[in-house]
Amino acid sequence: MPHLVPLLIRGINNLSDARYCAGMGADKLTFVLDPALPGYLDPKTVKELAGWVAGVELIGEFDQLSAPEINAIATECALDAVLLRRPRPAEELAEIAPPVYLELAAESRSADFLFPPSVAGLVLELPEAAGPATLGLVGELAGRGPLWLGTGLHPSRARDLVSQFSLAGLVFPSGDEVKPGLRDFDQLEAVFEALEIE
Repeated sequence: MPHLVPLLIRGINNLSDARYCAGMGADKLTFVLDPALPGYLDPKTVKELAGWVAGVELIGEFDQLSAPEINAIATECALDAVLLRRPRPAEELAEIAPPVYLELAAESRSADFLFPPSVAGLVLELPEAAGPATLGLVGELAGRGPLWLGTGLHPSRARDLVSQFSLAGLVFPSGDEVKPGLRDFDQLEAVFEALEIE
């Protein structure tokens, strides 16, 4: 089922989410592969989860690890790309083998930010109450390069932002299972359905 824009689901930590999101037409799934981050999964678990899905890009999220450490995990897990939680110097970005997505804090000021040519895209998570200044930042960044926007699990807000800005895609959080194999997908389902091409 095609969507208005590509969809990236962050922080997959269970098989239910991985299979559901891939089946509903998500384009990219991220796994937290940096031990310094909450929600960390070891490479063995990520490989097991990835083995159950097809047709989606697999992305590892990292913060503290060095470029060689990231490259080793990316190779082990057959990642298609990596998402860095904070900016790094251009020379360090150049050492990372897979394509790099870079997360930018919503309170950043775009005037201070140069879109590194080596970066595949930016990820920006909008706060619940995004004022005119933040939306101005979204418009400015979307004009500079591929921007993936996190809108929270709000179907109407997601649709409005897609019509308002030229986005590379939207970003949504995954969730936790109530118990193994049991998960409530109502919120995610509402977002997927709201963004389907009619």
